[in-house]
Amino acid sequence: MKKYIQLQSENTKKYFKILSKDYPEFLDDYIATKEMQRLDGINQICGAYWRKENIYENMYSVLMHSVAVALIIWNFTHDKKQTIAGLFHDISSPAFKHCIDFLNGDAEKQETLEEQTRDIIKNSKEIMALLKRDNIQLEEIVDYKIYPIADNDIPKLSADRLEYTFMNGFYYIKVWDLGTIKEIYDDIHIIKNEEGIEELGFKTKEIAEKFINGASKLWPLWVRAEDTITMYFFADVIKTMYDGKYITKNDLFNYSEKEFINLIENCENKEVSNRFNKFMISNDIVECDEYKSDKFCVNRKVKRRYINPLTEDGRIYDISPIAKEDIDGYKNMKITKYAYINM
Repeated sequence: MKKYIQLQSENTKKYFKILSKDYPEFLDDYIATKEMQRLDGINQICGAYWRKENIYENMYSVLMHSVAVALIIWNFTHDKKQTIAGLFHDISSPAFKHCIDFLNGDAEKQETLEEQTRDIIKNSKEIMALLKRDNIQLEEIVDYKIYPIADNDIPKLSADRLEYTFMNGFYYIKVWDLGTIKEIYDDIHIIKNEEGIEELGFKTKEIAEKFINGASKLWPLWVRAEDTITMYFFADVIKTMYDGKYITKNDLFNYSEKEFINLIENCENKEVSNRFNKFMISNDIVECDEYKSDKFCVNRKVKRRYINPLTEDGRIYDISPIAKEDIDGYKNMKITKYAYINM
């Protein structure tokens, strides 16, 4: 069987090679499991990728993201348990990913599905057999948050946060090329932070500034009115289909996003399918500060993602007026309270 990396495009192979010069072959058995392969049909861009008028040209799956996070962790730690925990960190992602957090009333933290990670792994005979073979306990890999290199609180830098920033700036919006990613990545190493905990940080202030300048171009995209409306809309459609018993919650974990869209478009309730098809081609989005009860209007209070990484001389925000301006520009960016779409 070919290694997972050998099945990727040339650009992705080069990107993965930057993240880890040596590919940890033990990952392939875990990647090949049914639970991980399912993630190949789920896009990182929570529903917005499928809209007719979108700004995203490329498909980047949750599986690709998960492998890339694992490679970053392996590069900096060469720790098998941490690397596998990173690989599994999104294993509980349903179709349309964080749209389901919106359905569950968690637009700000977007963490409601993480608690299912344990059950998915525990109930997988394939994964449990591999863990037994590798002498790894379930508790050592079900929560990647116990490993600060893998994940930590915003605005610190972690493998997960670093990867989706690189990924968005290369695969979706052209903020940087592979050469720039390599330049930035080669400047990163592990530093003890203010709390004495290990954290990914930069050797030089100049490269940290370069990273923040690129990343700050991405942050506003993640709180765009269109993305927020899309996530709420998918959540609303899925809830309607739940309530009408046209789908079950398990369907979100059994179908790819493409297959799930087919279920919506062919729903027996034509009001659902017609409304969905109208939404997918509509692009008349209006931002406002008052709720419009006669429109599909949503609250724009969502998760704000940004990074204030460590350098050898402290947090970049504290030592660089350039980076401080970029970070403050995003943090102080006005976001209207609501937005709605005319269909």
